[in-house]
Amino acid sequence: MRGSKTSGFTLIELLIVVAIIGIIATIAIPNLLNALDRAKQKRTMADLRTVSSAIEHYSVDNTNYPMVNTIAGLQSALVPLYTESIPSEDGWSNTYVVDSVPFEYTIASGGKDGGAINVVGGETAYFDDAIIFANGQFYQWPAGKQQ
Repeated sequence: MRGSKTSGFTLIELLIVVAIIGIIATIAIPNLLNALDRAKQKRTMADLRTVSSAIEHYSVDNTNYPMVNTIAGLQSALVPLYTESIPSEDGWSNTYVVDSVPFEYTIASGGKDGGAINVVGGETAYFDDAIIFANGQFYQWPAGKQQ
């Protein structure tokens, strides 16, 4: 009589596989979350450039910038003549902050946390820092590795 041979994984083998998957997940998930935030940040910066371009086109025709202080006011001044649409929210679903008077304008995102717009100027290193676009250029922008 032959002994029956069963095939399958032992408990030790399964535990090793689960441990390896856990280690890989521990390494990969923070990098994935960082990449998602970086993508949202880049989308926000692209949106700010697009809105700025529409504002500049408006100023060429009207010799001044639209006098508004909300994104809704900016939309009513620029859509559909100067752009098809204006995004009202940044990459993290926070509403843009707008301040526009006849000869200068500012459009800002509160960053990942959507908090107050703290104006420091220059490069920032945190996803929570505000991104500020004023008068045709970035006044405060992310640079380097973000945390």
